[in-house]
Amino acid sequence: MFVPEDHLLRKIDNAVDFSRIYEIVSDLYCHDNGRPSVDPVVLFKIVLIQHLYGLPSLRRTSEEIQMNIAYRWFLGYTLNENTPHFSTVSYNFKHRFTEEVIEEVFGWILTEIEKAGYLSPEAIFVDGTHIKANANIRKAIKKEIPQAAKRYEEELRREINEDRAKHGKKPIDFDDDGKNGGTPVKEVTQSVTDPESGVFHKGEHKKCFAYEAHTACDKHGFILGTVVTPGNVHDSVAFDDVYDSVTERFPEIQVIAADSAYKTPWICKRIIDDGRIPSMPYVRPKTKDGGHEWWKYVYDEYYDCILCPEYRALHYATTNRHGYREYKSRSYICEKCPTIHLCTENAKHEKTVAQHIWNNYVELAEDYRHTPEIKAIYEKRKETIERCFGDAKEKYGMRYTQYRGLAQVTKWVKLKFAAMNLKKLALWKAKKPSDGLTFQHFSQYLAFLFPIFKKAVSASC
Repeated sequence: MFVPEDHLLRKIDNAVDFSRIYEIVSDLYCHDNGRPSVDPVVLFKIVLIQHLYGLPSLRRTSEEIQMNIAYRWFLGYTLNENTPHFSTVSYNFKHRFTEEVIEEVFGWILTEIEKAGYLSPEAIFVDGTHIKANANIRKAIKKEIPQAAKRYEEELRREINEDRAKHGKKPIDFDDDGKNGGTPVKEVTQSVTDPESGVFHKGEHKKCFAYEAHTACDKHGFILGTVVTPGNVHDSVAFDDVYDSVTERFPEIQVIAADSAYKTPWICKRIIDDGRIPSMPYVRPKTKDGGHEWWKYVYDEYYDCILCPEYRALHYATTNRHGYREYKSRSYICEKCPTIHLCTENAKHEKTVAQHIWNNYVELAEDYRHTPEIKAIYEKRKETIERCFGDAKEKYGMRYTQYRGLAQVTKWVKLKFAAMNLKKLALWKAKKPSDGLTFQHFSQYLAFLFPIFKKAVSASC
């Protein structure tokens, strides 16, 4: 009576069966002793209300629930019943409900969306967005931490030595890297308040401590997976974790659309080797201004050399430990070159061109970029993943977080994305055709009727 039939919470309550939460958290409760606990479904619904309406904290959410009839109806509380204290909800989500539980809840909502026929994971869109951390940039210290090894480092080292052997070079002994100076370290700025956050440079002058949510969604804007890292972790470094989680759940993925930050040799190689297609933009080459354009240096695959703009050969010199083949010119030829000032400022009059051993995968990704189908998929980024981030920050309060620590922020982000997915599912189900067809089938039916209707109109004219 007091809650309208078209209220959002009514649609959500009709969209899914919340009793599934009892199965997810059954191992976390004792059934034969202890005092009665707050219903776990109520706890999850309280947090769901917080994220759906962009409320900043659980304390504020509890205050709103006490006064809002719709919220009380959604939780199953009458007007004269006491609602759970915010500290009860906070304690459960900090100590009882682990990351695995939150991930299972997130996956359950995705399963409900898939059952309804709304998911389209054939093409996914990957990107990252920064979330301001609850930490003061002025309260920081400099600290040296061990430099993390790349996930593909072992495979890259093996292929480097194979490439060197093919060219008659001695293999590199990578085991000697840490013998002289110990484990490689790097200096970072660490927050005293939240040590697990990372410095994010926003523009040229402003910087803050932040986290980053590396996320994948489908063409309808449903979030398929997310990985949260400190704000100083580059998108390309976190890609493997996002890619693994999403492709494991949806092996039917065919196209990966991502921005220029992901256009690295390893990412292109991994996507293509898995039988999928990367959809990535043009990346401007990082060459000096006023010199020869990069495309004037042409690789000759037959002779394994690079031809310069003056049609001289740059011969193979070595493959370095970073995976780049180095091609160098002859100094006695270059010192007499009329365009050497456009080519190099090297004191030895020697031009060096580096090419990654996986560069052919980048070139293949560049070829895909020019196909009409892949180009059309990339253009949808602004209405898919970018819109998801915009909605999350403007409507759902994800611009900054009040939580501290990577584990707590990860749970907070996944619950927020789960709420966004659930809201879209509820709204779509409310618009479901009365004849029982799914939204996908209804769209296919309209696509079938449109050519017939168009032909009939043209015939009548």
